[in-house]
Amino acid sequence: MCTPWSHRYAFRTAKIKSSAIRELLKLTQKPEIISFAGGLPAGELFPTERFAEACKKVLAENARAALQYGPTEGYQPLREMISQNLNRYGIPASPENVLITSGSQQALDLIAKLLINRGDRILTEAPTYLGALQAFNVFGARYVTVPIDHDGIRTDLLEEALRSGPKFMYLLPNFQNPGGVTMSLTRRKEIVELSNRYGVPIIEDDPYGQLRFEGEHNPPLVLLDRVNMHSDPTYQLGNIIYLSTFSKTLAPGLRLGWIVAPPDVIGKLVQLKQSADLHTSTFNQVIAYEVARDGFIDEHVRTIRRVYKERRDVMLQTMDEFFPKEVEWTRPQGGLFLWVTLPDGMDCDRLFKAAVDQNVAFVPGYCFFPEEADGYRNFRLNFSASNPEQIREGIRRLAVAIKLQMAERKIHHEPAMV
Repeated sequence: MCTPWSHRYAFRTAKIKSSAIRELLKLTQKPEIISFAGGLPAGELFPTERFAEACKKVLAENARAALQYGPTEGYQPLREMISQNLNRYGIPASPENVLITSGSQQALDLIAKLLINRGDRILTEAPTYLGALQAFNVFGARYVTVPIDHDGIRTDLLEEALRSGPKFMYLLPNFQNPGGVTMSLTRRKEIVELSNRYGVPIIEDDPYGQLRFEGEHNPPLVLLDRVNMHSDPTYQLGNIIYLSTFSKTLAPGLRLGWIVAPPDVIGKLVQLKQSADLHTSTFNQVIAYEVARDGFIDEHVRTIRRVYKERRDVMLQTMDEFFPKEVEWTRPQGGLFLWVTLPDGMDCDRLFKAAVDQNVAFVPGYCFFPEEADGYRNFRLNFSASNPEQIREGIRRLAVAIKLQMAERKIHHEPAMV
């Protein structure tokens, strides 16, 4: 329905679309549907008692400050805590390098406002995070994409893409959303070297880095960039902007993320944030600090890792048991997701409808590509938000839908090994 406002919308709104995932979630609210669609952390693991204690303490001892306006840069003790944690991993950040944002989605929006002119090329992995595409699309971005494999972005294809002159690279090195893959150390070093050679900076998005269940931790790109520039004694942070969040380690309802960047970049981002929301909720920042402090967040993350590893293992084992062997999937070492590839001739959109008929849901793969013509043989599964019994039953239902579509398309399949 048209309104008197519709012809007055700014030109940039023409490229804005609703989040495909959030639209899909509306279809999966029926209690009988087992949903692997949302990127949700396990709600039963939220540290509610710790939050209750923190709220009580803050309101008793610090209510006037916690309920008042605050600085745009963020609550100073929280920025100090974040910078101290970054230094534990060798990232030379001070509180002046940290800007608190209203979730990492606002961080992406602010970066897009700061860096993207209409028509600028942005280099991303293929597939990549849908929320980043949404933020960048508003400002008229175009894309240069490089496919991923089990070791992350294909660095053998990266140099050619860099020759096209992208404004920056947007990368998720750890347990990538949606692929679930982790960039190898060799490729991280190659990317940092190529970034410096071609003068193309990097936005490193790292919401899942602490959620490693197995294998060796790989250093973040921002640290490798510093090591690569060790001959310059004045270099601390420069070629890489680093993003992270409390959404996967404490609770997404806090809407707390952060940007780590050189002070001059933080200064420009602060100006942009002032026009957006003045500052992130003071109360939420103070509460998050009280909850996370004194080592609690490290202890809590260990609990999350243990539970998510069990759920990932159950999903992988059940897929091995029920899925046709023609279907392939990633085997993540951490994070929240895995990525499924269907055989030739299948269509994830049609499969989604068949899956909902079986009372199970996922996210079609085309949602994660700048061009929706891609990703029709893929879909994303989330394993963090469902308990083991739901995972087993949901994967069994999904296997039924896959086999039905394979039969409909006359695609021969052999049963999985049991």
